[in-house]
Amino acid sequence: MPIPGSTRRLHIEQNAAAAEVRLNSVDLAELDSLPAPVGTRY
Repeated sequence: MPIPGSTRRLHIEQNAAAAEVRLNSVDLAELDSLPAPVGTRY
């Protein structure tokens, strides 16, 4: 699957490997406890 904006093979491989990441309940709870983003990126 193409990844728009990817210019290096290493970046494509890293992005594809992210699909294998598994988060446990502690990881998910930590992410849920983060504050909401403020403002816009662009």
